[in-house]
Amino acid sequence: MARLLVAHGPNLQRLGSREPEVYGTATLADIESAIRERAGDTVELSFHQTDDEATLIGLLHGAVDSRSHVILNPAAFTHYSYALRDACALVTGAGLTLIEVHLSNPHAREEFRHQSVISGVASGVIAGFGPDSYVLALEQIITLVGGPSRGNNERH
Repeated sequence: MARLLVAHGPNLQRLGSREPEVYGTATLADIESAIRERAGDTVELSFHQTDDEATLIGLLHGAVDSRSHVILNPAAFTHYSYALRDACALVTGAGLTLIEVHLSNPHAREEFRHQSVISGVASGVIAGFGPDSYVLALEQIITLVGGPSRGNNERH
């Protein structure tokens, strides 16, 4: 059975009450419940949220070691964390899928949010669909894991 790490970056533990006009009213527990429900028994799930960059990097290192695919919402680290980018590159470089997700569409927001240092090493990016961004990422990983083998780092 494939393994999947779902990692949430800084401030995401405040979902539901933090800027609901931007992020909606779903809580992190709601999002994780939707992922569990959709996943069923297709993947082994692990969920983590941290406000600490070093902890998030350690989780990605652990994903490589345990051969876990990753759904990552890097939150504010998206825009400037080259250390996190390098850890993401380790995941995809190991032949694992890493999908960057965002609840909102960063390109429809403040200009500083338009740049992602993560996207260039991610297998793909899903943004702007609220909590469904995570479920869409999960569905893609299930498709890749259950479908024919192909390189996760293909660029189209």
